[in-house]
Amino acid sequence: MYKYIIRRILIFIPMLFALTIIVFGMAQLAPGDALTGVSLSDPNIDPEVYEIQREAYGLNDPIPVQYFRWISSVAQGDLGNSLVFNGRSVAELIQARLANTVYLGLFSLAITIIVAIPIGIYSARRPYSLLDYSATGFGFIGLAIPNFFFGLIAIYVLSIKLGWFPAQGTLSTPGMTGMEAFIDRIHHMILPGITLGLAGTATYMRYMRSEVLDVLGSDYIRTARAKGMSESNILYKHTLRNALIPIITLMGFEIGVLLSGAVITEQVFQYPGLGTLFLSSVTNRDYPVVMAIAMILGILILVGNLLADIFYSIIDPRIRYD
Repeated sequence: MYKYIIRRILIFIPMLFALTIIVFGMAQLAPGDALTGVSLSDPNIDPEVYEIQREAYGLNDPIPVQYFRWISSVAQGDLGNSLVFNGRSVAELIQARLANTVYLGLFSLAITIIVAIPIGIYSARRPYSLLDYSATGFGFIGLAIPNFFFGLIAIYVLSIKLGWFPAQGTLSTPGMTGMEAFIDRIHHMILPGITLGLAGTATYMRYMRSEVLDVLGSDYIRTARAKGMSESNILYKHTLRNALIPIITLMGFEIGVLLSGAVITEQVFQYPGLGTLFLSSVTNRDYPVVMAIAMILGILILVGNLLADIFYSIIDPRIRYD
């Protein structure tokens, strides 16, 4: 297992290199840049000053030169400076918002697991019951409704009309600390967390129901029942270990999906995380920030896949990486 993990980590190196080329190439193919956007919005800018700024930022250099300058800086931990946010360090901008997005993603994933897995198991054990039909209907609705639309409905009903939850932000009062701040932060994350995890909850629930039904129909489950094993032992010792394999696969991708999906959700709830920073950077063509966030998402997806492979062998002892 340790050799497999080391091999996977070593494979990260060429994959990360390929990721940097893709991210940088997409930024180069995008129209214009931050300075172009400023010049187009303000026709009074002196063209000579505009060219001096482009030269100072190295935007007139050949693309290979720009790439190697950028990748060399990234390798040293320097993500560059923003061209829009007063020249602030990209690492500083991301650090100020990363924790909020991670908290929101983990909270959303926790809601998804707590809700989807038990309902999926019960639906499989009681197929075609009222709860099963209700869960199926919820699954179709959850997959059909866009996140932003559900978020707007949640704000209108649960925040504006009923006043149960705040509609935006992370804290009611800046500077709060301790348990009071923790509870207030959770209170602010409930609406965006449910909105972000809606589609994932519906997907996990359907997968869990399908996998548990498939395992319960297996020969070794019938043999266990014939030997007099209790239903609880059959469920927890035999069924779940096999049914959770595809769920773990989904979770490996879910880390990057949650953070990328937070772009729309955070904008709807004005939640100060990486999503709002990414959208603002794309709008203003601040490509150093866009490339840094895209790199972070790519790395998280790679790490998620590695963790999924490791958890395979923990949940199912038959899986070994020799």
